Amino acid sequence: MSIVDRPDLKAPTTMTLEQPAILILGTRGIPAAHGGFETFAERLALFLVGRGWKVGVYCQDEVERIDQRVRLDTWRGIDLIHIQVASKGPRATLEFDWQCVLDAARRPGVCLVLGYNGAVFLTWLRLMRRKIITNMDGIEWRRPKWGTAAKTWFWLNEWIGAWASHRLVADHPVIADHLATRRPRSAITTITYGADPVTSAPEAPVRALGLEPGKYLISIARIEPDNNILPIVEAFCSQKRYMKLVVLGTLSDQIPYHVAVRKAANASVVLPGAIYDQAAVKALRYHARAYMHGHTVGGTNPSLVEALAAGNMVIAHDNPYNRWVAGAAAIHFTDTQSCAERMQQAMEDDALVEACSEAARVRAREAFRWDDVLLAYENEAYRLLGVTSARRAAIDRPSPGAV
Repeated sequence: MSIVDRPDLKAPTTMTLEQPAILILGTRGIPAAHGGFETFAERLALFLVGRGWKVGVYCQDEVERIDQRVRLDTWRGIDLIHIQVASKGPRATLEFDWQCVLDAARRPGVCLVLGYNGAVFLTWLRLMRRKIITNMDGIEWRRPKWGTAAKTWFWLNEWIGAWASHRLVADHPVIADHLATRRPRSAITTITYGADPVTSAPEAPVRALGLEPGKYLISIARIEPDNNILPIVEAFCSQKRYMKLVVLGTLSDQIPYHVAVRKAANASVVLPGAIYDQAAVKALRYHARAYMHGHTVGGTNPSLVEALAAGNMVIAHDNPYNRWVAGAAAIHFTDTQSCAERMQQAMEDDALVEACSEAARVRAREAFRWDDVLLAYENEAYRLLGVTSARRAAIDRPSPGAV
């Protein structure tokens, strides 16, 4: 019996507009607890449920032994599709991605895939005549941390994802330009990331770390070479400072780069590790004198967008990604010496900090509103359902608001 003759594997051929459906793949699941894609998936899922969509989000359950491969749950009107995996590390991710694709091929709905690291499996969804939107994330194979085998895998999957998907989402114009070397621009749309304005925050989380509001710089990022964490720490410690530097992020004594960061830090550098309490992170960001952003690879970084929404002056690595996102809110560095100079400038120039802070809020308000981002994704999903702009306007209903 061929695949197309098996009724259990056939993709739905019709979908009523009374309740359009969407499946979100590529994250570890919601409620969000891990990172930018999870936060986005949660926001989009809640937004669409409030507008009448049937929404399913795949969630990864790591177990010692698989006793129920697929388990359904509901959270705030969203179908949580739990997939059990008994593997660890990268193998677990691939197993999860494959099982998600197998399950999604049996369910109604447009498939929204976040990231392309397992894009090879999307060929199965195309074979099953599913409609696929893929957020192509950053250019993963350019990250210096990966070896040749990993870079080759990511490079191949970028190509596969670009051609297996019906629509490609770039979160930054530079990413869109890159994707245009893979697919025609007519297949690509640019949709950024969103952030909620932060106009106040308690001081308690700041003081709990021995910090004074407005008297520290902060970095919130993975501790990796392409994020320039070590040069940032070295720049700060290159001379005596009357402020502190806070570096949020997991540190392991088993990772040489992390050991180097610890070794470079002096008593003015606070290394609290990763903080998962979002209220505490928001307060630490809001009360910072400036936000350090050393990212060199990627598109619109969620942490940078959130810094803008909090009114942070930004000290950013000088590259096209950061310049476009931060705009007039940032001053830039290219190496350790220029980073040290920009830090000193931020600590001494009150007028500059105030101007950058205002520019940050304006930039966030104009370019990174959640409602604009979520509506753009909804329109892309409707586009694959064959719904015209006029029809979308007719069925539009107000959003239930933020989480």
